[in-house]
Amino acid sequence: MTTIEILDDWYGSSAIDFTEAWELQRTLHAQRVADEIGDTAMFLEHLPVYTAGRRTEPHERPFDGTPVVDVDRGGKITFHGPGQLVGYPITKLPSHVLVVDYVRRVEEAMIRAAADLGVTTGRVPGRSGVWLAASGTRAERKVGAIGIRVSRGVTMHGFSLNADVDLSFYDRFVPCGIADAGVTSLSSELGRDVTVREVADAIALHLADLLRWEPYTPTPDLAPQHETGPRVPVGSPLSR
Repeated sequence: MTTIEILDDWYGSSAIDFTEAWELQRTLHAQRVADEIGDTAMFLEHLPVYTAGRRTEPHERPFDGTPVVDVDRGGKITFHGPGQLVGYPITKLPSHVLVVDYVRRVEEAMIRAAADLGVTTGRVPGRSGVWLAASGTRAERKVGAIGIRVSRGVTMHGFSLNADVDLSFYDRFVPCGIADAGVTSLSSELGRDVTVREVADAIALHLADLLRWEPYTPTPDLAPQHETGPRVPVGSPLSR
C-alpha cells in the first residue's frame, strides 16, 4: 500500500509560473527516481499559459500575448490558468502497473471528485480526459484534461480540472486539437462558484485511494456523440 503527499502552496495570489513549476517537477522526479522521497503530487494554479505538446502544429498556436511553452509530453496544445486545478503526481509505478492503468486511475479520480461536487462526468471512447455528455443542443464538453510523461518508471506532468477558469481563453485556440466539442468548468455547469481549493480537497482523497493500486470499478464510459476511432495510445505520453 502506498501513500501520496500533496504539496499545495500555489493557489490564488501564490499561483506559480509554469516554467518554475516544471523545474520543481524535474527536481522532485529525480528525487523520486533515486528513492530520496516518496510519491508526491503538486496541486496548484498556474499563471495564464499555453503548453504545447509534441504533436502541436504551428497554426494551432495562439497569438494573444499569453506565453506558449513547448513541453515534453505527447499531445497538442492546452491552456492553464487561474481557476483551474492542476495536479502533477510524481509517483513510481509498480512493476505490474501499465501506463494505461495509471492514466485511467487519474481520470477516475477526477470523475469521482466531480461527482462529489454534483457534476456527472465520464470518459468518452477515443478521447482522453473527463467529459460531460452531450445534452440538448450542447455538444460534449471537456472539464478535465490529462497529459503525462513516464521516465525511469516515475510519472510527471498530470491533469487539470476546471473549477472557475476563464473559459474565454479556450476560444483563442482549438483545445487539444478537438474542434467538434466544447470546454466547460464545474462552476459553469453548477451555476455557482466552485473554487480550486474545493476541487483540490475533493480530488485528493480519490487520487490517494486509487494510487494504492487496489482493484476498483471504473465509472462507465459516456455514450459517444462523434465518430470514434481507436483510443488515444497511452503507452507513451498522452494527449491533453
